Amino acid sequence: MVHEQQLSEAFVSLADSLVADYDVADLLHRLADHCVTLLDVAAAGLLLADQRGSLQVVAASSETSRLLELFQLQHDQGPCLDSYRTGTAVSVPDVAVAADRWPIFAAETLAAGYHSVHALPMRLRDDVIGTLNLFGARPGRLADADARVGQALADVATIAILQERAIRHREMLAEQLQNALTSRIVIEQAKGVLAERGRLDMDEAFDRLRRHARNTNTRLTDLARDVVAGTVDSTAVLAPQPRRQPQQRPGQGPAA
Repeated sequence: MVHEQQLSEAFVSLADSLVADYDVADLLHRLADHCVTLLDVAAAGLLLADQRGSLQVVAASSETSRLLELFQLQHDQGPCLDSYRTGTAVSVPDVAVAADRWPIFAAETLAAGYHSVHALPMRLRDDVIGTLNLFGARPGRLADADARVGQALADVATIAILQERAIRHREMLAEQLQNALTSRIVIEQAKGVLAERGRLDMDEAFDRLRRHARNTNTRLTDLARDVVAGTVDSTAVLAPQPRRQPQQRPGQGPAA
């Protein structure tokens, strides 16, 4: 029952972007987090193509998976690139036996502690805009149910990006994707600032940044830009937030 509720909430969260103004960067980070929560994978990352067709890292569930995505791009090898080029899913149940196909990628992935990789295309009809990449901590195929859910999540995010107005106006699509890539750069800079000032690792710095954006109802990209520019107090962003107390029902006394 808990899993079904989480699955429903994930789709509702992503589908909200179809009808409301949304932050592309936050949408894709939510997608990566949903995959780790709902599927039998240890990490997730997303690559989007810019207006020249070059893939860029735009979201990841952890710093390790983000660096692996960058590593694939730098060496031009890996299942994620193959998935983007073919527009089809590429599954690698055991990275160790894929060394002949992608020797550099396989070695780096195993060193990072991942033993399986599953790349799912982000596509709408013939338009492939990127890939959703799932990293497993142990060898094995992705269960059929998990593969279907992962592809469905990727499809919802793809539709959110390629909205009707963007499909009709290619210039708008290019601008939207370019904004997502620009947002990624600003967010990485803000993570670095917070990590240094708070003496945190990059994952914790990003968690503080996103939490503060949500608590203050600020767009993630706008907050990141303010952190980098120094126009927002970084100590407020870094400050731990108190746990929210559960709301009491009318007539219910304080807990004993």
